[in-house]
Amino acid sequence: MAQSSNHSLDIRRHSAPQDTFLAADVGGTHARIGLVSGQPDGSRPVTVLQYHRYACADWPSLTAVLQDFVGQLDHSVHVNRCAVASAGYVLGDAIVNDNLPWPVSIRDIRDSLGIEQLAVINDFEAVAYATQFLSQADTTAVIESEAPPAAGPVLVMGPGTGLGSAVLLPGHPHATVLATEAGQIALAPGNEREIEILRYLARDRAYVSFEHALSGRGLLNLYRAISSLRDQSAVLTQPSQVTQAALERSDEAAVEALEVFCGLLGSFVGDLCLLYGARGGVILAGGILPQIRDVLVASSFRQRFFNKGVMRAFLLQVPVRLMEHGQHGVIGAAGLFLDMHAGEGLPVGPRAGENAVPR
Repeated sequence: MAQSSNHSLDIRRHSAPQDTFLAADVGGTHARIGLVSGQPDGSRPVTVLQYHRYACADWPSLTAVLQDFVGQLDHSVHVNRCAVASAGYVLGDAIVNDNLPWPVSIRDIRDSLGIEQLAVINDFEAVAYATQFLSQADTTAVIESEAPPAAGPVLVMGPGTGLGSAVLLPGHPHATVLATEAGQIALAPGNEREIEILRYLARDRAYVSFEHALSGRGLLNLYRAISSLRDQSAVLTQPSQVTQAALERSDEAAVEALEVFCGLLGSFVGDLCLLYGARGGVILAGGILPQIRDVLVASSFRQRFFNKGVMRAFLLQVPVRLMEHGQHGVIGAAGLFLDMHAGEGLPVGPRAGENAVPR
């Protein structure tokens, strides 16, 4: 059997609260599992007691991952509730998502682990919820605002195995999160080179979305398209290879692919800011951007973000910051799960905006 990650906190030296439950943040590459505690009335905010990060490819199913995690807990710890944050949607017994390495059966999780309450939550909805508890030190500035911080919607989006997007809407007694499928919006080229790339991508598909360019597979798509346009062989076969070659500047097509990736991202983020009126700012997340942070900051991202005609003045007031994924999906899934059972109670943690980024 695969070995679990050592990214963990040892609960066995502590007494676990009685209100513990499982929270899982499941992506195409990693499954992040936490034993968490918290009260739905807001008397105690979400606390992560134990945490593991698993490589999905090393495991036959999400049930097997959860069983391994539970098997490492102290025998006195019993959990019968679980919140699963995942991309995709629920159809009958299954979570449907082409980016996951295996199908997810809700019934199998319930039966195998004795789960009595199980909630399935959109993965970026969970990440967006967690951003209200970020501190300034948890993020890196990509674009600083020219105006003081403003209250309003916060756009949370980012490329990983797929392209996730959600909007945090401040409110009382707690924030609301709008889950979106913005990554499936039709790809909009912004210059002649991107028009050529779009033509290439459209050769074997009837519809080209932003996710076809802004994701791990999307970066590989860009690299293959640019290699063809350069009359070169596409020798790299994995997104990680394209990223590494671009950072090392060892492959010209990879270097251009990463620059196109950043430019398209800037244009897309600017569009979404206008669509949702994201006066509260933008939080960039996902698995790719922290790896290319310096390239992103130096790229055409900024110029393309502001290139919105008369709406440039609005975007100058919108800060853009980058966060590491870490445990935030687990925390967000747990918080949303508690909110579901809170009725008209108090928020799980600080009210939206109190400790939120951007600042």
